[in-house]
Amino acid sequence: MDFLVIDDDRTFRDATCLLIDGEGHYAEAACSGELGLTELKEGNFDSVLLDLNLGPEKGLDILDQILKRQPNLPVIIFTAQGSVKNAVEAMRRGALDFLEKPFTREQFHLVLARLQRFHQLNQNIERLEREIKDSNAQSPEILLDSSTPLMKEVMDTLLRAAKTPASILIVGESGTGKSVVARAVHQQSHLADKPFITVSCPSLSKELLESELFGHVKGAFTGALRDHWGKVKAAAGGTLFLDEIGDLPLEIQPKLLRLLQEREYERVGENVTRQAEVRIIAATSHDLKKRVAEGTFREDLYFRLNVIAAEMPPLRQRQGDLICFAGHYFKHFATLCGRRLDGFSEEASAAIRAYSWPGNLRELRNAIERAVIMAKGNKINLGDLPAEMRGHTVAGTNGSGEASLQVGSLVSMEQLEEAHLRKVLQRTSNLAEAAQVLGMDQATLYRKRKKIGLE
Repeated sequence: MDFLVIDDDRTFRDATCLLIDGEGHYAEAACSGELGLTELKEGNFDSVLLDLNLGPEKGLDILDQILKRQPNLPVIIFTAQGSVKNAVEAMRRGALDFLEKPFTREQFHLVLARLQRFHQLNQNIERLEREIKDSNAQSPEILLDSSTPLMKEVMDTLLRAAKTPASILIVGESGTGKSVVARAVHQQSHLADKPFITVSCPSLSKELLESELFGHVKGAFTGALRDHWGKVKAAAGGTLFLDEIGDLPLEIQPKLLRLLQEREYERVGENVTRQAEVRIIAATSHDLKKRVAEGTFREDLYFRLNVIAAEMPPLRQRQGDLICFAGHYFKHFATLCGRRLDGFSEEASAAIRAYSWPGNLRELRNAIERAVIMAKGNKINLGDLPAEMRGHTVAGTNGSGEASLQVGSLVSMEQLEEAHLRKVLQRTSNLAEAAQVLGMDQATLYRKRKKIGLE
């Protein structure tokens, strides 16, 4: 945890910072209330230790200003002997606890334990709020309770691995729900009540990503104005989800390998080795074997991540789930936007089935949100869907799985062939069987399948 100590007594202030550092936490000091408020504005602290007697400044006034700016920030009050009445008043105004000067190490430990429980409770509340917010738009139960055999097999593998400490690698195209699955695995594991922390590997530069993962100490690089604990520390005891691991810079990969094998890491700019008990789940839309061959991804790291592997099927291979997902998003956005709509017209449903969904669930979600907003009638019609979907006349499959066409549409031979190819590929177990049914060689079928986006 990161503490800000506000006290005008330099000896006591320095001694308190040393005590905090000795307990494995970080402390920054301010000699006045004004400087303390400035530090709070510039930094991010987990708690403030505030002296009520700050010379010309009134500690209670500083307390009010702190809580006005950050209402949920826990403040511990320092008070001299005989001033307990003031400490009680401070707690009435919102302070979490108080320490009477001079205090012993044991007394500090008691307050620290209470503070850590408070901090953990707040983290759990924030985590639950995030999960509720995410699940409103993308419920794991809806998206993962699949009728597609391929998806059922994937989930069976992942849920069997969930209760083990094994590393998990989830591969699949962008937008197929890899992060949703990762969270579902965490929720079904023995770590469900622990943190689930996400790191997006392509989102930062090499230097910032290393700091984001492992943390840094003050002065480690330009802009490192104070110590920082990384996501590995935040995920302690829980799950660290590394999204798009294929984009992890080569320079950081040995450190991640060490974390996986030895459960050890060091913050940037520090030589202190720290222990980390975290479960790693990684996801990527890249072909890691190809990246290993190209020399951009370490082979030993690939094998260490690939203990349990699962490939998320693209949405175009989950025709049985497609309308179910569309209906889920429709209900969510209709409620969110306050629209009273009666579902999809036949033409809109046909277009949804026909479209290949290269952006997968993410694209479907965006398309349905737009349609709900743009709908002019009491149903979502074909004209409410994005233009690229309206251009598709073949409707893929109907409710029974047969190829179907939009009513009144003019259909080319190429589109008819695509609909028939989709139907045969869905009903056969492998490429060889499909080629035999279609009366063509496997190489030709492979090229046609690739052309219509069914790899």
